[in-house]
Amino acid sequence: MPESAGGAGASVRTQVLVEEELAAGDAAVPFAMAGPKALGLALLELGSATQRDRILRTFVDDPTRVGAVAWSEPRPSAEPGFSTTARQDGDAWILDGEKAYVIDAGRASTYVVFAQIDRSAGWSGFGAFLVDAATAGLTVGARAVTLGLDAAHFGSLKLAGVRAERLETADVVRATLRFFARVSLTVAARAVGLARAAFDTTHAFTAERKAFGKPIGHFQAVAFNLVDRLVDVDSARGLVWRAAWTLDTHGDDDAAVLSHCSEAAAEALEAVQRCGADAVQLHGGAGFVRDYVVEKYMRDSKQLALCAPTVATNDALFAAISLGQPLDGALLPTPDIQPIFT
Repeated sequence: MPESAGGAGASVRTQVLVEEELAAGDAAVPFAMAGPKALGLALLELGSATQRDRILRTFVDDPTRVGAVAWSEPRPSAEPGFSTTARQDGDAWILDGEKAYVIDAGRASTYVVFAQIDRSAGWSGFGAFLVDAATAGLTVGARAVTLGLDAAHFGSLKLAGVRAERLETADVVRATLRFFARVSLTVAARAVGLARAAFDTTHAFTAERKAFGKPIGHFQAVAFNLVDRLVDVDSARGLVWRAAWTLDTHGDDDAAVLSHCSEAAAEALEAVQRCGADAVQLHGGAGFVRDYVVEKYMRDSKQLALCAPTVATNDALFAAISLGQPLDGALLPTPDIQPIFT
């Protein structure tokens, strides 16, 4: 986060290094820690400098605060756009609807909520709104029990006449695509950390576990698999680092930022699932026993792939930019097609 808001002003390259290391220990930890997280990334892209610094400063003043973003919805809208609606009431906006798959629902003190303003405009007619958790009309659902990322917190929101402040952005589609690029890169860095942990654990196991008088890692079928997974880790990390460098040095180049972040995320989210699945495979029967950590790696890797725009969404964005197609709302991870944890 920028120094003007009380942040360290560190580079995106520093961020992805930290995210990888945290996730190498437990991929759920960076999701579970306090801080603005996705809300901070939304403010960077969708809010004015005044809004950004004012809201982020509250996280400096109270380090236990948590931020969250509500994007997905439990049911698709009958028409393009969100089912959750926003209508203006003087200087404020009134939100009504439901949001689902919200990371840190119930823990967050401040939310960025996406809602439909103009139904006729479809995926160009929405806005992003700041909602305080104590606002009347906001109800938090029960914590969801999920496949993986056990330390993380996932839930839902109901909004009934909730008063909110609109984030001031000139081009909501462009800003939201850039927001999701930042989210994708953050999750991709975590995927690299988890993939690395799965590979390292499996590499050590295959060096110790013996069959027919030698470590199983000395058999060609196992060795080739390990090499492929190491290539996955290294290639995903390289793409993540390139995307981080692009944001740091060419942050105003939308095409470069969106294409590099989407490419990095698509590779990392597939790589981590291969590393998680093959860690279980190479542990044999032990891989399915809770005594071994690799079963957790497999569960976490699958859920991690839904904590950002999916591989398919990132592929579509990368392809559109490569082919010179216009950036429009159809390239967003629209909840009617693929709900994601955000």
